[in-house]
Amino acid sequence: MTCSPTMADQYQYNINEEKIVKDSHTKEIDLINRDPKQINEDVVKVEFEDVIAEPDGTHSLDGVWKLSYTTFTVSKYWCYRILSAIFGIPVALLWGFLFACISFCHIWAVVPCIKSCLIESQCVSRIYSLCIQTFCDPFFEALGKIFSSVRVALRKEV
Repeated sequence: MTCSPTMADQYQYNINEEKIVKDSHTKEIDLINRDPKQINEDVVKVEFEDVIAEPDGTHSLDGVWKLSYTTFTVSKYWCYRILSAIFGIPVALLWGFLFACISFCHIWAVVPCIKSCLIESQCVSRIYSLCIQTFCDPFFEALGKIFSSVRVALRKEV
């Protein structure tokens, strides 16, 4: 007795398949940890102490130092926020377009070209191997037989 899927099962399967497809394009993003792979860990993590430092014996007024720290931190924070608000989406669009083009070229041009070269090189390799086996192998076998009776003796004279 074979069990064929009912219309309801088929419909449920199609709905689940659509959810999987939708989820791959609208996956949830982590708003807390925005660098989960830590690709910018050492690059742009710049704090006040990394940029401005006063050695012993050369200190500004405490108020100036505190205000400088606050100015640096707040201006860096808001400048980044404003720049990302203005340019974030257009730049993301450009990067998405660029990586889509790179992916397209890789999938439709680079990999087929490499595969074509591999196929051609296998053909050339077989012809080269055939030539070596046909011409060089007998030649070097004959040389080996000619010089097989040569004996070399090494003597040290003092």
